Amino acid sequence: MTKSEKEPESAEITVRRATLADLDALVEFNMGIAMETEGRRLDPAVLRAGLARVLGDPSLGFYTVAEIGGAVVGCTLITFEWSDWRNGMIWWIQSVYVATHARGRGVFSAIHRRLDEESRSTPGVVGFRLYVEEENRRAQEVYRRRGLGRTRYIVFEGLHAAP
Repeated sequence: MTKSEKEPESAEITVRRATLADLDALVEFNMGIAMETEGRRLDPAVLRAGLARVLGDPSLGFYTVAEIGGAVVGCTLITFEWSDWRNGMIWWIQSVYVATHARGRGVFSAIHRRLDEESRSTPGVVGFRLYVEEENRRAQEVYRRRGLGRTRYIVFEGLHAAP
């Protein structure tokens, strides 16, 4: 059993910006996201390099992590989209993951609350969006409870390379 699995249910959740010191947890969590949502095993070297790059270059985005008792139990990546229609930046919530033993304890709610407050106080940010796997009903319900609504848009993609 890990340190974070031994934390009491009532332990406080703290949310902060991720640093390079969180790289191992972010690799583990992103491997978990890919396997749980797509049944896909990511190349750990490519993933680690991609995570290190965003952690070192704020123009690409930023990770937020949640901790309980000093152990990282959740994460979310924010990337940026310029909206000419709104003359402002939209934050995209991506790579949402909560460790299985910490689910149902308000981890995503704590992360979302922090991001909502931060986005509202950051000049030029006009809101945020996220996408979710169509079959991931549990996540969709969590997002609805947090006040997020479904859009009219369907996401298409045209990837140039699949690592």
